[in-house]
Amino acid sequence: MKQNFFNLPEGLAELGEEVCGSLTEAFRKRDEITEYNQLKMLSAFIKNGVAESHFAASTGYGYGDRGREVLERVFADAMGAEDALLRHNFMSGTHTLTVALFGVLRPGDHMLSITGRPYDTIHGVIGIGEESCPGSLKEFGIGYRETELTAEGKIDLPAVLSEIGREKPKMVYIQRSRGYTTRPSLTVEEIGEAARAVKEIYPDIIVMVDNCYGEFVETTEPTEQGADLIAGSLIKNPGGGIAPTGGYIAGRADLVEMCACRLTTPSTGKEIGATLGLSRELFLGVYNAPTVTGEAVKSAMFAAALFEKLGFGVSPRAEEKRADIIQTILLGTPEGLVDFCRGIQKGSPVDSAVTPEAWEMPGYDSKVIMAAGAFTNGSSIELSADAPMREPYAVWMQGGTIFSSAKMSILLAAAEMLRKGRASLPQKESAAVRCPKRCRETD
Repeated sequence: MKQNFFNLPEGLAELGEEVCGSLTEAFRKRDEITEYNQLKMLSAFIKNGVAESHFAASTGYGYGDRGREVLERVFADAMGAEDALLRHNFMSGTHTLTVALFGVLRPGDHMLSITGRPYDTIHGVIGIGEESCPGSLKEFGIGYRETELTAEGKIDLPAVLSEIGREKPKMVYIQRSRGYTTRPSLTVEEIGEAARAVKEIYPDIIVMVDNCYGEFVETTEPTEQGADLIAGSLIKNPGGGIAPTGGYIAGRADLVEMCACRLTTPSTGKEIGATLGLSRELFLGVYNAPTVTGEAVKSAMFAAALFEKLGFGVSPRAEEKRADIIQTILLGTPEGLVDFCRGIQKGSPVDSAVTPEAWEMPGYDSKVIMAAGAFTNGSSIELSADAPMREPYAVWMQGGTIFSSAKMSILLAAAEMLRKGRASLPQKESAAVRCPKRCRETD
């Protein structure tokens, strides 16, 4: 039974149902991917003998924490990796990527980003331009270069191989997701093609992937297609909306251990790290991650279809192949951007009464507005939307642990824009237009 809990503008709810109906087949295909990944995760839990005793807390140094060790084996299996470092004391995705970079790079080395300029918060870590910060890679004598993507937003392999030939880097760095750009996110197949092309000529180069927002969106991960190392955040896809904090690094066992020695100490590596009673939430979050990610992808598909109906540019389009959970909507004006985020916030289960405002957020070069009514502070697997207040005034929406709730939040974002006159419902076809010629001639 349909309940009208929300005062949507006339015609918007009907448009939402029309959009859902048009996505029936696309949703079915998405559910197949979700089921595959969920069964892969279940298999990893069974293979590694997860037991209730593994949820027990450890304190102090955390030596001999069986639960921590089993969880990392489970996650490595789910990622198709030799080993994994999955810890609550990674403070963010940026922190996790930083540990990975400092873990494997040494003074005199340099890295080559083959997906153009990385996400804003990594600039200070690398030491790019004015964003160079105390303790950056640059300060430690680690160099950085980049190659631009093609006009279509793809990895320019000839340019990459030419740049590597000019001066061979220790690491090739790939950002899977789009960041605050409108370029397409990279599929696992595209990442694998790049990794194989590099390693065919330079087999000792480390290929590292910023895997944030991409986990469990496809049926394989970059580590199964040639990447040596991947890293991401547990308050995105792989934490399933349950992990309260943390991150992971997965890939070649020797490289994972080098990263562990950076996170802890060179003499202890993965052997220490108290879990402090968080093990159950981490296990449960990882287990639920494939299904929660599937819900987030369906939420993005719905948003794409709805806002395209409302006349806005979207990337990717609703039924395009997905490489991550992010949906870009080109709203065109700063006012439209603000209205969209405020509508999303009004549909959030937490802090729905809060009004988002743009602010000078650390790590970004312009004001940023964020809508995030989440149970976990900063979680972007729970429905959120954010954007820098600059052209092209696009919003980046991600998450949605429960599709039915996310759908309503998206409708409320549309409602906010409709009420302010920044969007309009598509006009319905007249009966004459809908009726075939043969039908009209019969009348």
